[in-house]
Amino acid sequence: MIVAVSSNGVIGHENRLPWHLPADLKFFKQKTLNHCIVMGRKTYESIGKPLPKRTNIVLTTNANWQAEGVEVVHSLAQAIELAKQKGETELFVIGGADIFRQVLPLVETIYWTKVKTHVQGDAFLEQPDAVQWEQVSEESFEADEQNTIPFAFVCYQRRKQEQL
Repeated sequence: MIVAVSSNGVIGHENRLPWHLPADLKFFKQKTLNHCIVMGRKTYESIGKPLPKRTNIVLTTNANWQAEGVEVVHSLAQAIELAKQKGETELFVIGGADIFRQVLPLVETIYWTKVKTHVQGDAFLEQPDAVQWEQVSEESFEADEQNTIPFAFVCYQRRKQEQL
């Protein structure tokens, strides 16, 4: 799972990212390139086209929905099975909020970009529960000319059962 979240838990506003962080877009591309990515239909429509050099899997409940250049599935289980059939070893769920909540119990790793600002939004995600998730790395960056908001790349790993 890979996500960018503001200090007040916002991941989107009106089906768009409410910030522009080129470094986060580069990080996202570096992590997801040559992998399967899973997203909900609204997330796909906000992007507007398949992301290149990735298998784009779109999850929708609409049995008639289709788009060129993507694989359409109607359940999370179908998405996971399709990725396995393609030999995927690390599947990236990229949004939206409903899909993140559905997949969270199945995820082992979360790549979480902390966007260190408060923004208005209509899609939210809570910080991972420290009981179930261990922060294994954090790389912080100050605002600069290109990235006008301070941010951090954080990696969380699910705690093993014996650690709980």
